[in-house]
Order: sequence, then C-alpha cells, then structure tokens
Amino acid sequence: MALTLRTPSIRSSISNPLRTALAAAREGAAELLAHARRPLEIEEKGRRADIVTVADRASERAVIARLRADFPNAAILAEESGSAPGTSDERWVIDPLDGTTNYAHGYPLYCISIAYERAGELLAAVIYAPAIDECYAAERGGGAYCNERTIAVSTVERLGDAMVCTGFHPADFERNARYFARASGRAQAVRRDGSAALDLAFAACGRFDGFWEFDLHAWDVAAGTLLVREAGGTVTTVAGGPPRLDARSILASNGRIHAELQGVLEAGDKDAP
Repeated sequence: MALTLRTPSIRSSISNPLRTALAAAREGAAELLAHARRPLEIEEKGRRADIVTVADRASERAVIARLRADFPNAAILAEESGSAPGTSDERWVIDPLDGTTNYAHGYPLYCISIAYERAGELLAAVIYAPAIDECYAAERGGGAYCNERTIAVSTVERLGDAMVCTGFHPADFERNARYFARASGRAQAVRRDGSAALDLAFAACGRFDGFWEFDLHAWDVAAGTLLVREAGGTVTTVAGGPPRLDARSILASNGRIHAELQGVLEAGDKDAP
C-alpha cells in the first residue's frame, strides 16, 4: 500500500479531551501506515479469521502513550492490552485498528477509534480512517464533524429506500444470515464492510441509513455511538433497549427508519432454528 500520512483536521474550538484524541489518532495512524509498507506479521486470536497484526499493537502503544501523557489519571480500556485502572472518573476506550482484516488485505476501510468518558458519560470521540483521509469527531452537545465539515444523518424515511450495513465474524455466519436475509428483503441495499466503528461513522455522515451488529465490545462502539447521536441519529440495542457499551449489540440509524429496521431484525429472531 503506497500511503502517506494525512493530518486529521477539525474545527479549532475543541476541548482538551478531543484535542488529545485527535493527536493520539494521528500518532496511531503513523504506525499503521508505516507497517502497511512492510510484510505483516499476522496472528489468530483464538479462532479462525480473528486476527491481530504487529500494526494493531504498534498503533495501540502510540495511542496509549499520548493519552497517558495528557491524562495520566484516566483509566484505559483497549482492545489488545485490556483494561488499566485509573485514579480519576475518566476513561479512554480504544480500538487501535478496527478492520484488521481489511488492513491486512490492503482494503482501505479501517480506522482508529478513540472515545473519552467521564463518570460513565461519553463526552468526546474520534474515528480516523487514514487511508481515505477522513477524520470523524464529536463532542457531547457540540455536534459531529468529518474533517472541518459538520455532518448529519440521512433524511431517508423508508427502509425500502435505505442502504443499511451490518457486520459479523465469518464463523458466526449461520447466526447472522437470517438477519441479513430479512434486511435484504426490505432495504434497498445491505452492506458488510468489516469495521463497526467506521460503519457507525458512515451512519453519522449519512452514507448508511442504518447499522446493526451483534457480539461487539465497548471499543467497537464507544466513539461511534457518540458520533451518531451528535449527528442527529438514534442508537439502541438491537432489541430496542438503551445503548450500553457492554450491551454486545447495537442498532444505529437516522432515527426515521429505526423502528422499521428494528422490526425487521426482530422478525429475524423468529427464523432461529
């Protein structure tokens, strides 16, 4: 991959957590792009096709170093290194490379996802996709942005006119196929791009009208949840409950098609063997 590092750009009036998250994303991206030019060391993390690369770990080290430098008392939850306690009510939630399989194959839909919580409330988020030069950012109550442009969810009113997205591990195809089939029968299009965080960013900017996925972790959804909310969208669990970072499922949409898409997915439960 012949890639060069782009600098995330966003409006100048931002909070210290968001400023730090942007800097950390840039430093993590530098590691991703540097390793993309080299032969990759790829390992499986317990089951077929669940992979990790040296780039994941290098990006995570760079991101954490920046976050610790600026917020030394904050707890950290990161995909590769796990949970590290802090001495304040602040926490960073990090995925240093969401879409590792995409990255390993030179497919440009991968990103770094960083979210900042205080007292359990999401306050700032960055999703940076360096290969496509898009940096998504949001602050609670301050809207959502891609680079320097304000973003908003789509205005599509009907699932039949909507392009929606999902994700699942290949080993979990049998469980997820019924939901994919149900949505495909009603939506204009269904996609599976391989990066939950970036799928949520694309829902926030209106490329996707809805997104759902099961078996997720906090680092997959933390930043994207805030982005969708600040872009005017709706986020729940697939069952329609309030979103939680430990809920293991997410349904995000422009709000207009939310109930209809949720109903289609609920119907998929009836197809379970």
